[in-house]
Amino acid sequence: MASLWDIFCRVVDNWGDMGVCWRLAADLAARGQQVRLWADDASALAWMAPQGTPGVQVLPWPDALPPGGIGDVVVETFGCDLPEAFAAALARANHAGQRTPPWINLDYLSAEAYVQRSHGLPSPVMSGAGQGLVRWYFYPGFTERTGGLLRESDLLQRQARFDRVAWRARHGIGDAQFAISLFCYEPATLSDWLGDLAQHENARLLVTPGRASAAVHAARGGRPRPFIKDLAPCSQPEFDELLWASDFNCVRGEDSLVRALWAGRPLLWHIYPQHDNAHHAKLDAFLDWLDAPPSMRAMHHLWNGMRRGAMPDVLDARLHGQWTACVQAARQRLLAQDDLVTQLFRFVREKS
Repeated sequence: MASLWDIFCRVVDNWGDMGVCWRLAADLAARGQQVRLWADDASALAWMAPQGTPGVQVLPWPDALPPGGIGDVVVETFGCDLPEAFAAALARANHAGQRTPPWINLDYLSAEAYVQRSHGLPSPVMSGAGQGLVRWYFYPGFTERTGGLLRESDLLQRQARFDRVAWRARHGIGDAQFAISLFCYEPATLSDWLGDLAQHENARLLVTPGRASAAVHAARGGRPRPFIKDLAPCSQPEFDELLWASDFNCVRGEDSLVRALWAGRPLLWHIYPQHDNAHHAKLDAFLDWLDAPPSMRAMHHLWNGMRRGAMPDVLDARLHGQWTACVQAARQRLLAQDDLVTQLFRFVREKS
């Protein structure tokens, strides 16, 4: 039975927060649900999802309840807090003894131990317009004791149909060339790494627009680098294809990390930096879950500024084989688990 989902997103990183929220909304709609995506800045959808998708309505952050009131499920993403009008309406219904929609806080992705301990726990609302209500923590994650990862029902079929050779030909990449996608912030070792890649005649670096492109431009200091290709903004399905077509994927944040895992290629994760370096523990927890080889762990530490030294050679056949086997094994573990939306459906049924 179709339900109406209200999803709320306050943008901190326009591509990351909105990327996750749009994939969630689109996946729900593909499974027959109706979705209202409320966002304080949905501008990134102009290129991320230019055609939209049936069943998803994108709306500005609300100051009042919409006609018809609240939907059947309320999803607050990344602790953004519900608009006061929605929280107050939920509280009024609760005080009147009426059924209230499940209020879910879809939190950040992490492999840290607290995620398994906290997933599915209630969080009483102690103050504000929603005082007296309960919202539920729903943590994405990499193990069966978490909420899983976003994975569309047709993802494997789309991957199987993808013509990698044709994609690479359209982008001027030959069979013998080694394509590296680059989606990052400002990596600590980027300048030296570009110099290393320049020594490989068959290396091709595919740079996404925005901070990655700006970082590369600054790092090369105006020096010509013919192996570098700047890409135009692309939609989420097109970004998936970039990862499938590349031989090595540099990704950042949460959404692109998950997509790189589904791609099954060796990957390098630029984790979102935090001023107190809390992201270091988060990165190591992921590498532990991944069972990353020592060379892959060292590469992540260097890329994220946790140590100094020379980057491993990503074109080295032996290392590439180790890293591929590692990511493929992790991918198989994830495919054996229920995806996030399947688990979310089950969770909502339990709390309704």
